[in-house]
Amino acid sequence: MSAALQTRPALFIDRDGTIIADAHYPSLASQVRLIPGAAAAIARANSTGVLVIVVTNQSGIARGMITLAQYESVRMRMDTLLVAAGARVDGTFHCPHWPDVNGPCDCRKPGLGMYRDASAQFDIDLTRSAYIGDRWRDVQPAIATGGFGVLVPGVETSESDVEKARTHVSERLRIAASLGDAVEMSLDAVRASHV
Repeated sequence: MSAALQTRPALFIDRDGTIIADAHYPSLASQVRLIPGAAAAIARANSTGVLVIVVTNQSGIARGMITLAQYESVRMRMDTLLVAAGARVDGTFHCPHWPDVNGPCDCRKPGLGMYRDASAQFDIDLTRSAYIGDRWRDVQPAIATGGFGVLVPGVETSESDVEKARTHVSERLRIAASLGDAVEMSLDAVRASHV
């Protein structure tokens, strides 16, 4: 494997509330609605060759609110809508656990399990990657890995999450008004990390 492949960056993007409207444990493909501008933002990342990896906590599986098959139908519907809009996701990772049911795990965000799995599968350099989402837990992995984080506040984002992001704003952590803005910031950071 070439050194270039072993050090490629990715944009790790949260699903619910960032790419699709948060339907609170959606179980039907018909519930999937892309957030306006999300497909264009992902297509922009695709056009640069940077990997787009979706990482999503899905505790509804452990809690019996949705089945794995229902989760997969929602995932496939999102992918289909993105492809129809000229965008694609290169990989998707989910954590099906809930601490009260399964006990602690290393994959539930802000844990790094899903990111490590993606790194192993796609030869991703986590230090050169970006971590994007509408919750503080989506952005925290940037601090742990030395990557770049962007909070994109949405309708479900708590003021507490926004305040935590504000206190950490730096060259490595930002707040963006949209996923499109977050992707542009992240691509700039990824390019800068390659210099």
